[in-house]
Amino acid sequence: MNAEKRLKTAVLISIVLILCACRKVEVEKKPYFTAEEPKAEKKAEATTPHLETLLSTQEAFMSVAEKVTPSVVNISTVQHLRGGRGRLPFEVDPFFRDFFQDFFQDIPQMERKSASLGSGVIINPEGYILTNYHVIKDAEEITVKLSDKSEYKGKVIGTDPKTDLSVIKVTANKGLPYAVLGDSNKIKVGQWAIAIGNPFGLDKTLTVGVISATGRSEVGVAAYESFIQTDASINPGNSGGPLLNIQGEVMGINTAIVASGQGIGFAIPVNMAKGIIRDLIKKGKVTRGWLGVGIQPLTKELAESFELKDTRGALVNEVYPESPATKAGIKPGDIIIRFSGNDVEDIHDLQTKVASSEVGTSVVIDLIRDSKPLSLKVTVEEMPGEEAIPKPSEGKEDWLDIAVSDLPQEMKESLEIEEGAVVKGVKEGSSAEKGGIQAGDIIVAVNQKKITDAAEYKMVISVVKRGATVSFLIRRNGMTLYIAFKTRR
Repeated sequence: MNAEKRLKTAVLISIVLILCACRKVEVEKKPYFTAEEPKAEKKAEATTPHLETLLSTQEAFMSVAEKVTPSVVNISTVQHLRGGRGRLPFEVDPFFRDFFQDFFQDIPQMERKSASLGSGVIINPEGYILTNYHVIKDAEEITVKLSDKSEYKGKVIGTDPKTDLSVIKVTANKGLPYAVLGDSNKIKVGQWAIAIGNPFGLDKTLTVGVISATGRSEVGVAAYESFIQTDASINPGNSGGPLLNIQGEVMGINTAIVASGQGIGFAIPVNMAKGIIRDLIKKGKVTRGWLGVGIQPLTKELAESFELKDTRGALVNEVYPESPATKAGIKPGDIIIRFSGNDVEDIHDLQTKVASSEVGTSVVIDLIRDSKPLSLKVTVEEMPGEEAIPKPSEGKEDWLDIAVSDLPQEMKESLEIEEGAVVKGVKEGSSAEKGGIQAGDIIVAVNQKKITDAAEYKMVISVVKRGATVSFLIRRNGMTLYIAFKTRR
């Protein structure tokens, strides 16, 4: 009996041991932390590609710095300011001031020096350097320091204040490192932007950001503006330095910052600079295309009056005598919507397109006249100097056959009025004359729109449709009356 019990006990213990062994195998196959450990592995696997991307981007920045920094230069200028003898004794008193000025008038004036600092970028191995006009403006001495600390005297090749660009040159006994000019038409908002320059005199400084916007105008820096906006840090001393893409190509020339804003800087697109560089090196000046029109923006109200869907385009409010526009048949009130096959976004866009056109080329201008599309061919001419641009003579008849001018001061005083435009003459046999407009009339309003001066009058009539009836509110011999007539087509 005891033997039987011992046998049963041994069998039971064997079964328990077998069950425990099976349980151990199952536990090893399915450990308690099974659900968490794979997560940790997946996290590690997901992190590695991101790290590789960051390292790759870092390598790209380092490559740009190594490749382009040698071509970025430090530009310092000196102006000799003559004048000022210091503060004369008793000069605050008029009597003593006059006495001492007469007494000391033969004393030589002191000479002072004014220094400025900026950046530039070498654009070919011959030593031509692109920078801002305001960096070297009025400079009598220019010193260019390269990244290897070598220094050269800079010579001004040409300047273009209208775009705030200039080209200077240094002469070296060796080929100089230079940057590659890219294609700024290909940049897009969000792309990397890298600025290299000498902010606050700290040479070889690199900052990184993105392209924030393109085509920025009305910044107030230059006459022709279509700036690249970036948040890459640009500070005083960066002016004239390059704005680069991730490949190290020059996309723009840093030129301005918004003093009251953080992370808002502007650069001149390199494509705009290319033609200027060519002209300055070849001729020492910039040759621009000229159309010969005065233009104004299309407001929402003006667009509605012309039955347009949006405000894109440029409204012609003046056509200069003997200009390409006059020869082509462009008239006040025309809305230019395309130039040489390219859409015109606004007046700044049209100015840039015309100015960059090659002189002597024939282009097609698409416009809207009397709510109908019209295409005209115009030959672009060279823009004359400001003093040589023919101005529309005051009192010349407009398309309504009325000649107007601003109110003379004596008329304002005698009639006790401040606003309006006076009629200088009316074309004989015209609709205006038949309608009753006379020389000497003072135009107070046109189509219920107040007229303050001759310029306001021209703007208002530019939106009057041809063949439509127009109403004038005028003052004549102390009386106020309305006159209406149908305009010619």
